[in-house]
Amino acid sequence: MGPMELNSSHVSPVLTESVAVNKSRLGIHSSLLPYSQQDSSSPLSPAAGKLSRTGSRKSAAGNIDDVRFNGWLDAMKASSPPRKKILKGSVINTLLPSSNIEYDNNEDYHSLTVDYPSAIECFGNIIGRAKNKRVAVFLDYDGTLSPIVDDPDCAFMSDPMRETVGSVGRCFPTAIISGRSRDNVYDLVKLTELYYAGSHGMDIIGPPLRHNNNDVSTNNLPNCVNSTDHQGNQITLFQPATQFLPIIDEVFRTLVEITKDIRGAKVENHKFCVSVHYRNVEENNWTIIGQRVHDVLKNYPGLRSTHGRKVLEIRPVIDWNKGKAVLFLLESLDLNDKDDVFPIYIGDDKTDEDAFKILRESNRGCGILVSSVMKESSASYSLRDPNQVMEFLQLLLNWNHKRETKHFNKQIKVKV
Repeated sequence: MGPMELNSSHVSPVLTESVAVNKSRLGIHSSLLPYSQQDSSSPLSPAAGKLSRTGSRKSAAGNIDDVRFNGWLDAMKASSPPRKKILKGSVINTLLPSSNIEYDNNEDYHSLTVDYPSAIECFGNIIGRAKNKRVAVFLDYDGTLSPIVDDPDCAFMSDPMRETVGSVGRCFPTAIISGRSRDNVYDLVKLTELYYAGSHGMDIIGPPLRHNNNDVSTNNLPNCVNSTDHQGNQITLFQPATQFLPIIDEVFRTLVEITKDIRGAKVENHKFCVSVHYRNVEENNWTIIGQRVHDVLKNYPGLRSTHGRKVLEIRPVIDWNKGKAVLFLLESLDLNDKDDVFPIYIGDDKTDEDAFKILRESNRGCGILVSSVMKESSASYSLRDPNQVMEFLQLLLNWNHKRETKHFNKQIKVKV
């Protein structure tokens, strides 16, 4: 489907002030090319940029030693912490009426806070750094705004969470950056106050690109299209991997076919990536599902696999991720001055690490990891679960209200 699918009623960005994206800074020209079109000396480059499949299709069964040798099985286990009992009386039950929610005890989370202090307990420190700055908020969806559940189609936000996130979107520039398709995550969130980036940032809808108050021709910006939505709002659609769409669709159909005999396996097409869920697959079959995905990817060197929470993500081999999506949105919103802007990124998945890393390396804002178990992260702080995410966002709203009230009172005194 072409970029002009933009004319759906799904997204209605509120902010309109923006500037042109600095292409060289974001690497839109060279770094968005498949690796084989860049430096051929890169270990990832041999034939990696070919968009069509190569060679004949091999047996889906494959050799399970491939998965073990390449560390896939270890990665699948590492990204799939065991389910523990929900705390008795926990308000997590108010988020989703299901017993299939992953949640861990206070002792596990306490171990995590040794390296990644609670963002709630350290709220004063965080806001101290944000003083006199413009705050921008970036949120993952699954595991951050909604609990992790067995069926991805049932990962619903609670009404209180939706109300809270909507209020945040009215106070600060706010974006959801998810591995889901852009349309899918909007259907779950249903808030027009926000910006949306689907497929791990490979499908972004944001404000119109401008420069010195003059419109910039998107003809000079690869994969960018200026348009309007059904409500008449000016918007820009950025899709750096459009050339991969036919390949993604083909791989999706193949993976559906070769995993249909594995009980509990689920394959989803998120437009610019494919998710293979093994959350409901018996652990002794993880090697089989991993090997079958591995064998399919041998025929598509332009694609790669990454590991999430009990999911394999099949993505194009381009130099683009959630971190660069954050930079794109910040520049589009004229929020790229690190001395004046304080971005906050909250996420729970390995794919969120790219955003945490960019914020840490640029010494701007803060990354907040959502987890109840110990793990390595580039985040600075942590929250245990979606309930604590909502509590943190409410603290942020209260702080902003006090700040605006204080500013208003100062203006009244000056006028008097």
